[in-house]
Amino acid sequence: MDAQGRGQAGDDNVDPADQWVFDPNTGNYELRLDPAGQGPARPADRKAPGRRSARNPGAGGGDTDTRPLPVQRGLRKDDAGEPAAGGRAARRAAERAGSAAAAGGAAAGGAAAGRRRPKPKKSGKRKFVYWTAGVVGFVLVAGCGTAFVIYQQLDGNIKKVDVGEENSAVTDGPVNLLVIGTDARTGKGDAGYGDSGSVGHADTTILMHVSKDRTNATALSIPRDLVTDIPDCPTKQPDGSTKVIPGQQHVRFNTSLGQEGRDPGCTWRTVEKLTGVKVNHFMMADFNAVKDLSTAVDGVEVCAGKDIDDPKSHLKLTAGRHVVKGEQALAFVRTRHAVGTGSDLSRIQLQQQFVGSLIRKLKSSAFSSPSKLLDVAQAATKALTVDTGIGSASKLMDFGNDLKKVDLNKITFATVPVLDNPRDKATVILDQAKADPLFKMVQQDHTLSKGAGKDKGGKKSAPVKKAPPELVRVDVTNGGGPFGAAQETVDWLQNNKGARLSTNAGNAPEKLSATRLEYAPNQADQAATLAEWMGLPKSALKQTTAAAGARVPMKLVLGKDFTAPGSPIEAPTETPEGVQHVSADDKNICAK
Repeated sequence: MDAQGRGQAGDDNVDPADQWVFDPNTGNYELRLDPAGQGPARPADRKAPGRRSARNPGAGGGDTDTRPLPVQRGLRKDDAGEPAAGGRAARRAAERAGSAAAAGGAAAGGAAAGRRRPKPKKSGKRKFVYWTAGVVGFVLVAGCGTAFVIYQQLDGNIKKVDVGEENSAVTDGPVNLLVIGTDARTGKGDAGYGDSGSVGHADTTILMHVSKDRTNATALSIPRDLVTDIPDCPTKQPDGSTKVIPGQQHVRFNTSLGQEGRDPGCTWRTVEKLTGVKVNHFMMADFNAVKDLSTAVDGVEVCAGKDIDDPKSHLKLTAGRHVVKGEQALAFVRTRHAVGTGSDLSRIQLQQQFVGSLIRKLKSSAFSSPSKLLDVAQAATKALTVDTGIGSASKLMDFGNDLKKVDLNKITFATVPVLDNPRDKATVILDQAKADPLFKMVQQDHTLSKGAGKDKGGKKSAPVKKAPPELVRVDVTNGGGPFGAAQETVDWLQNNKGARLSTNAGNAPEKLSATRLEYAPNQADQAATLAEWMGLPKSALKQTTAAAGARVPMKLVLGKDFTAPGSPIEAPTETPEGVQHVSADDKNICAK
């Protein structure tokens, strides 16, 4: 099966009404999906006191089950102590179960007979680039955590790809989820979307960072037309072997998927190289997710700041608020020519507005019923492809329950800052001055949400006395920074800061992920000066117990987080100036 294949064969033959089963342990009817596709026995005509017959829906005939029903607490009993077959409570429970299941089936896509009839193919006349539904993964973990309680019955819907990483579903640290939307249309039978014969691209990519304490999340959109480097990537082949696909330099980001046989693991590695953020898991989906998910929630409210009439996406909206679903929802997140600058960057803002509204809808109490959650879970899981680390129902449920703790008003959407490419107007390049501090905020688990202060306790520490430059004595070693980083830093300290007592001590004996400054108690003033120059976070400062001699230098070890002297290692506590960002809870965003 390819990565975008649909659900398992035979799923459409299950009647939703057969999925409500009596549980003797609780005395209630519960929603269950039989993996074999067989519905539970239904109560029928009474054959003997205390016994019922039932028709097996999967047998297709008159087979009967004459086993006694389990005792249900609260039902009237006859003289023999058995529950009365025709008891009023039993009949009412059965009627309620049948009504709820029928409602769930209707919302999921019509009656059973309607699902058995194949949908007619569309005309196939439209050919244009469209936005796909990779955001469904973000929606699942951030806005629909309660739907995970029925994932164990929907395990067959989920596809998985082995990308060579087997990370745990739940971790004590921050979580970085890569959400990918692909424009591949293979196997969809829908000629109205994508490029015929294309293996697909990373058409929409969102890096979702969830903080260690689960109080906030950042959803970072990566423009598909960003010129970047794609590293070598090992890719699992159908025969179980691994093929290393050579990397490319200065190509569009969206070619990190599908092209040259690249799988989601290649996009995973490209994002890590671009942002410096370690990815934990990925979720991938196609355009059907937007159509099906928006329909499952009975539409998503969007806002148009002006009249929209885009002949390419076929979206027509008057200025104001609208509820869109199905094809119209897909057209909204796909359109770009009639809004903003007409670029993919304008479309990203539409996508962020749509996802924020969808999350709000999913978090509302309107979707607390079992039948509605089943509709949403069916639509979502049928669209998903994930990594093996979250490739089972139990792992995915744990993953979702862990991440759903984030408050809606603490989810922030942002876009990687870019500039027009002077060599190619159809592409963009990274705005390094804005992107570097933004990436550092994600790397160091700093929130982008508004109102987040630098000091949560509200107390300000007393200022530390700083030593003059000529008294700063330090040995600099390279423990993971770029080649030549130690000498470059010493030159910068001496020539730009006047620290003549700085020395290049060569390579450190060990590699460090983070830069470290070791100093003695009587060197605290020197450490304060150097930390300010280098932009070191408090976590980088390591004070020893014994005092240092008069000519003993401090030790600065440059770690993998070091980029260049003069570029602060500590991430900013506020979103960098000029970086586009909005809250998922903002209801006042309108497409202009």
